[in-house]
Amino acid sequence: MNDYLKSDCNNCFGLCCVALPYSKSADFPINKDGGEPCRNLCSDNRCNIHDQLREKEFRGCVSYECFGAGQHVSQTIYDGGDWRNNTEHAIEMFAVFPLVQQLHEMLWYLNRALSLKETQSLHSSLQNIYEETLKLTEKAPKEILKLDIVAHRSKVNNLLLKTSDVFREDVIKKRKNKRIKKGLDYLGANLKGADLQGVSFRGTLMIAANLSHADLRKADFIGADLRDADLSNTNLTGAIFLTQSQINSAKGNIHTKIPNFLKKPDHWLK
Repeated sequence: MNDYLKSDCNNCFGLCCVALPYSKSADFPINKDGGEPCRNLCSDNRCNIHDQLREKEFRGCVSYECFGAGQHVSQTIYDGGDWRNNTEHAIEMFAVFPLVQQLHEMLWYLNRALSLKETQSLHSSLQNIYEETLKLTEKAPKEILKLDIVAHRSKVNNLLLKTSDVFREDVIKKRKNKRIKKGLDYLGANLKGADLQGVSFRGTLMIAANLSHADLRKADFIGADLRDADLSNTNLTGAIFLTQSQINSAKGNIHTKIPNFLKKPDHWLK
């Protein structure tokens, strides 16, 4: 995985802690408006409760991922100019950041798609749209603010759908006679020990679902909400489009098998 698609908080001006709004909910204990610094943000752009986010009920921070957009906006697009020094500059930066975050998220998924040997037939198309997306992140702030992100995401998504279908094709054929719940809602579902190889969970709500001891090899998790889902003793080997933020938001243990490009969160190891 390219390092520039990983969060580097040491080279970011705490943009996710300032630019983005949040509301009091299961993910946050308070309300915060966009452009308002989080009360936990220090002057050195560090979080003073970083090691206690779950305990302090800032779960939304645990599950958030900028895919490297923070340092790109801070150090490349704005050339190291801190938002604290210029109000007008800050307003523009806070508007640019979430757009670049979306582009970096697309780059992350495309990068994963390009790493799969099963999808060689799509690599040329994937590489072209990867480079097209990368160029969008290199535009000037005023140009970025005019981008049609929705239209570009649609193009990217079409290729990612094809990637997923090709990658999971062998498993899908094996399970064609096995029935699995249809729909977008697995909220609190009991899927303990289930054979879910190759199932697409794209955009599904899996909050607090019991997936312990389940076989989720080669399952597609793009956009799935895994907050508080139980992944203890689950096999996620080869799961496609599974992100670190999804893993961070879920429950698991030392016996959970995850793709090698992801890291087991500290709360899984306690």
